[in-house]
Amino acid sequence: MQSLLADGKKRMQGAIASLEKEFGKLRTGRATTALVDNIVVDYYGTPTPISQLSSVSVPDAKTITIQPWDKGAFAGVEKAIIASDLGLNPVNDGKIIRIAIPPLTEERRKELVKVAKKYTEECKIAIRNVRRDLNDSLKAMEKDKEISEDERKKGEADVQKLTDDFVKQSDSVVAAKEKEILEI
Repeated sequence: MQSLLADGKKRMQGAIASLEKEFGKLRTGRATTALVDNIVVDYYGTPTPISQLSSVSVPDAKTITIQPWDKGAFAGVEKAIIASDLGLNPVNDGKIIRIAIPPLTEERRKELVKVAKKYTEECKIAIRNVRRDLNDSLKAMEKDKEISEDERKKGEADVQKLTDDFVKQSDSVVAAKEKEILEI
């Protein structure tokens, strides 16, 4: 039963980690390399993430610089950034691509908060799915006479406590992200 709870905890932590990764991709008015991590460039016919064909850095809070290792990749990187839904305009000087992060409008901030809440809801659904799987496993263990009814009920209470803890954790993560997004 302890291994079941440990597995459930690990899976719920995975849901929180995934939520934090999604939040890293949300634009908050601050430059971060995570903004361009999931942009894929058509590099000689092969879809390649920007980070695998260039050096990405953040020289200051409002700028991202991308330096492709191959001169032939400049045009592809530029097109991929423009085509992404981030609303960023790259400037190519032949040696390096600079992306200035413009300040967010109030309307865009509110949209980002809605997106953050949607990601959080998806995280909570994943946590609840883990809870359901654990409870199903406990019921199966009781049915197979591996544990008693009392042990199953105690196990379900432990699973619910674990679920509540992770739902609270996801709420605190989204509250911090919301504060960061709305910060001017």
